[in-house]
Amino acid sequence: MSKPSFAIVGCGTLGAALGRLLFQKGYPVAGVASRSMESAKRLGNILETENIGTTPHNITKNADIVFITTSDSAIEEVCKAIALARGFKDGAVVLHCSGAASSKILDSARSFGAYAGSMHPLQSFAGARPGVNLFEGILVSVEGDAPALDIARTIVADLGANHARVKADAKALYHAAAVVASNYLVTLLDMAFSLNKAAGISAEESVLGLFPLIQGTLGNIKTQGIPDALTGPIARGDVTTIARHIADMQEKAPALLTLYKSLGRATVDVALAKGSLTQAGADELIRLLEA
Repeated sequence: MSKPSFAIVGCGTLGAALGRLLFQKGYPVAGVASRSMESAKRLGNILETENIGTTPHNITKNADIVFITTSDSAIEEVCKAIALARGFKDGAVVLHCSGAASSKILDSARSFGAYAGSMHPLQSFAGARPGVNLFEGILVSVEGDAPALDIARTIVADLGANHARVKADAKALYHAAAVVASNYLVTLLDMAFSLNKAAGISAEESVLGLFPLIQGTLGNIKTQGIPDALTGPIARGDVTTIARHIADMQEKAPALLTLYKSLGRATVDVALAKGSLTQAGADELIRLLEA
């Protein structure tokens, strides 16, 4: 069975990476559109198509699948402009790749006879390079109309990824989880580096010391799950050690104390779920961390 044709609207990093992989997997190219003709030409050359331009509805009108891979803030307006210009063929599938928004922002495509959905890869494409499949083994969240879901799942499988269906009205929560796991991890490590700096340990030494610990913790989460991967003073109910942390931070790193206490308070609940902390120990830690 022949594969459906696709068009890319938005030739940035994600659009280019997705288009290149679909082309390599044998999906016919209907065309590419971008705000700048230069980026459209660049991707068009890679995908071996001359159907390029800066007016999306001229590019998308014959495509079976239309990927709108513009910035999140532009997706809805771009979709509306294509729909009003009759740029979606009847029965086409329109997909966006935003993590926070649902397929509701593609309602204008639905009103003109297309099916809508979202397909968000849990991956950073900042370092995307030709010949590297950044979809391999990752999780892609999907939601939308049934025909759009079918197409999205097939594409995800063809690209070597896994899929999970997310509730349309909870996409923001799903995206927040990704932000916590990725972006806030950077902030958390910045905090750890800052505490080490206050203790006289350089950033280079922090990398050497903390990264094996981080990797070991991630490995434990993968094999044992949460909460069993939790170790440390709160898991043990070691109130004395936590009190020392707080006292030293009050003197040497007061700006980090509020965040430390908030994280510690949340960790008490994880320790209780693990079963390594008694309720009496938890109550004592909570009093200390909420003081």
